[in-house]
Parts: sequence; structure tokens; C-alpha cells
Amino acid sequence: MRRLYEMHGQGRSIRAIARELSVARNTVRRYLRADGVPKPKSRPRRPSQIDPYKPYIEGRLAEGLENCEVLLREIRAMGYAGGRTILKEFVQPLRRPLEPKATRRFETQPGEQAQVDFGFFRYQTPDGRTRSIWAFVMVLSWSRAIYVEFIEKADSASFIRCHLNAFAHFGGVPKVGLYDNAKVVVLGRDDAGEVVLNPKFLDFARRVGMEIRLCRPYRAQTKGRVESGVKYVRNNFWPSARFTDLGELNRQAMEWCISVADMRVHGTTLERPGDQLLRERAMLGAVPPASRVADLVREDRQVGRDGFVQWQRAWYGVPWRWAGTSVQLEPKADVITIWAEGERIAVHPHASRPGQRLRVPGQWTGLRQGDGRPRREALAVQVADVTVERRPLAVYEALAGVVS
Repeated sequence: MRRLYEMHGQGRSIRAIARELSVARNTVRRYLRADGVPKPKSRPRRPSQIDPYKPYIEGRLAEGLENCEVLLREIRAMGYAGGRTILKEFVQPLRRPLEPKATRRFETQPGEQAQVDFGFFRYQTPDGRTRSIWAFVMVLSWSRAIYVEFIEKADSASFIRCHLNAFAHFGGVPKVGLYDNAKVVVLGRDDAGEVVLNPKFLDFARRVGMEIRLCRPYRAQTKGRVESGVKYVRNNFWPSARFTDLGELNRQAMEWCISVADMRVHGTTLERPGDQLLRERAMLGAVPPASRVADLVREDRQVGRDGFVQWQRAWYGVPWRWAGTSVQLEPKADVITIWAEGERIAVHPHASRPGQRLRVPGQWTGLRQGDGRPRREALAVQVADVTVERRPLAVYEALAGVVS
């Protein structure tokens, strides 16, 4: 309103000032009579669609979740019908400040490289106990397509099995696998300072036709795509994961990979990883037949004196003559196969609950008790083989008359 006061100082009339400024004469009078610049009356704030969800969002932010994509997914499940922008405007001033980081980026060709890493996750069971689990994450460097699988034990057999599942998901094998210095890949260095690779994993890589390449120690930035992939899983998938067993968790992870991670527009490539994977798949090597690596995905297990092998908090039976020996357990999507000395000795479905004991048919057949008698299971088999003669009812009626 500086112009209004200048015109008034020049002796202009209220009518002239109002006409030139296109305002009402009463407005001009109000400004001229006021001690200072008049302030507009405060209007009542209009309610926002996000208001009912602010306490929930603030609680999630206090827990460390700042990813708006996850928050949007969660509050929409609660009934939120607003957009992403309102949520971001509310969250932005509440976020913790980030320190800028810089590194040099290297791009690869389609089918050339996959980056692999493990992430460590903790969760609470319904009874309040804290458990730990590993996430295997493989990212194709060109397309940024991602594969995630959760496992309870980060050993060589599980690591190799996760690779095979990832190759099947992607539809092929990359030329190079980039890894850090984890024990499942690197055992250490010899006296000359040369890297000593894990022989079992090296054997696997040679069988599938993939070169092993290591990132520089303490320089995880050289494996930046999968490092970002683990962070993406932790921030985008894990906060909303709800599961009762490992199979359910992995089903949710696969659905997330396909419908969320690979369908987003990647911030670097500006393409959807799922679309890029369709182009990259033709440049990947052929997935080897299962028979070529079957022996490498079997886990060594010790059979207890009771004739059961433990795997993932359940127990699987084998014939009693293998009690106390070492066997190889091969878990697949639908069954658990147990081998000994190259012979398949038992096949079980997956246990449906922790602590379950699954017996193999005839598990104790032929085993004698301490007093020399056959075990009850063996007796049951023998009785089942007895043939019982069937007679007409008239015979029994005649016998009843004689007795009476």
C-alpha cells in the first residue's frame, strides 16, 4: 500500500485513489485512518485429508521411518484418500537433516554384472522375543531389477541356493558377480596377500559360468547399487512386512519385488527396472540345469540318536540305521530331501509349524528294543500283514445257540 500513501500525500482524493488502485473507497479510508498497515482477519484453517493420520505418521517418524512411499502405502490401507504431495509437505520439516555424500558412478552393459549382498534384519515374535534373519539381495547393475530372499542361516549352501533362485527369477546368469569380502565368498588372504576364495562358491561360479569380482575392502561404494538395494529393502519393504513364518515373508518379498520395486521409475535410469529387465534378459547367460549344481546346495546335517534331522526349527526323520551319522539336506520350494552317501533316504513336505516332527514311513522298522523285542512300529507292520478269515453270520448264530 505504499503507492496509496504516496498518492494521498500528493493531495489526491479518496475517489481518485480508489479508482486508480481498483479498490473500494472504504478500503482507502481504512488504510488512511489506521495507525499502521491493517492486517487481514485470520480465517479458520480448512481441515486437510491428512489431519486424522498425523499422529500415526509422527509415531512412525519417531520410530525412524521417513520413507513417504511406505507411509503412503500404510495410511492408504487405513483409509487415507489424499495424494502424495500433502504427505511429503507434512513430513519434510520433520525429517532429520542428511549430510551430503559424493562418489563416482560407473555404468555397465546389459547382462554384464550383478551386485550381491547380505542385509541383517531383526524382528520380534508374537511372544516378544527378538530374532535375527538375513536378506539376500541381488541387483542387476544395468536394469536395476532386484531379487530379495530371506534366509535364517547365511552359509554357503543357502548363499548358492539364493543365487539359483535369483537366476531363475531374472531368467539368466550375469557375466560377473560383484561381492564384498564375506566369508561365504572370501576365506582370507595368503602370505603373499592374495585373495583366497571360498572353494565351494568358486566351484559354483565356474559351473554356472559367472566370474567372481570383489569390491575394494572398506569401499562398499564400488558395490553401490546393491548397497542401495539393501537400504531400499530396509526402508521400503521391511517396515510393512507382516509374517508368521519364513515362507510367508518370502512370498511377500517376491510380490514386493515384482509389483513395487521393479515397477517404480528408478531415480538414476528414469526407467522402470521391470521394463529394463525384459531388454536385459536376452543378454544373460543360460540358467544351468539343477543337476549341475545339486550337490552344492545340500547342507551337511548330523542325525540325532532319535533318528531326526533339525532344519529351521523343525525335525525330519530318516531310517533308523542312519542315526548318529552325517547326512545332506536339500531344501526345495515344496519338499525337503535328505541324502546319505549319494543315496536319497527321505523326502518330506515342509513342516507347518516350529517344533513339528515329521516321520518317514518305516522309520523304525527292524530296530529292536533293549530287551531284544522288535519295536512297536515293526510289530504293527507284521500284524497288518495277517489275513483274517471271514465267515457268514449264520455260523456265529449257530455257535451262540450251542453255548446257550
